Amino acid sequence: MSEHHSHSEEGHEHEDHAGLSKGKIWQVFGILLAITVVEFIIALWVIPQGYMTQKVGNYLYIALTLLKAFYIVAYFMHLKFEKRGLQLALTVSFVFIMYFIVLMMIEGDYLNVHMPVV
Repeated sequence: MSEHHSHSEEGHEHEDHAGLSKGKIWQVFGILLAITVVEFIIALWVIPQGYMTQKVGNYLYIALTLLKAFYIVAYFMHLKFEKRGLQLALTVSFVFIMYFIVLMMIEGDYLNVHMPVV
């Protein structure tokens, strides 16, 4: 007859999530709060005072927002504790989706600029 091996060890299934303690959650919260404060300072003080152009501010704001999204996905959605293959598959998919969205926006602007006004 066939043998069935059971490899169930108590507590082993949650061993990878041991790094997400209350202290780590508060640390990530502090990082997210700091990034948000920097975004508000850029939006409400730096750009209106003329220390930075609107275009540079927008790029910086987008970069900071993507950094916040990374922390949210990595820690609060537990992607940091998943296997490398799943992380890579999701990251590559996200990059391609963003690439295609940017391409569609560029093409949409091209038609808007080059269409004759009737």
